[in-house]
Amino acid sequence: MSDSSPPLALLDRAHLDAMTGHDRELAVEVVEMFQHQAEIWGRMLDPKMPPSQWADAAHTLKGASLGVGAIRLAEICGRAETLGRADVAPSLTAAAVMLSDLKDVLGVTLEATARAAYDLASAGGRKAS
Repeated sequence: MSDSSPPLALLDRAHLDAMTGHDRELAVEVVEMFQHQAEIWGRMLDPKMPPSQWADAAHTLKGASLGVGAIRLAEICGRAETLGRADVAPSLTAAAVMLSDLKDVLGVTLEATARAAYDLASAGGRKAS
């Protein structure tokens, strides 16, 4: 059985626009803050760390992602958080696979936010992602 639903947005520009009142300068600032937070918390996504620590990092990234409209990242962060907070700790392999998937989505999301920041800062303000 295949899932025919469309993929979740890397960066929902309509959401970002709504959250920033369609203010391009504010949107660039919000995106840059998100990028900074993602870099900090992304370093804590280490499967060798206690699950509660990387689950906390995933939780924080989930909130930051929802704030800018990075829906796909928020979804996988939620799954990682759930895994890290499970009653039975995940195996190192399960944690490594989950966090590797999360980091992959984090990477493409950061690329999408960089494009969006560039577009917003440019005179044309083209839509990205």
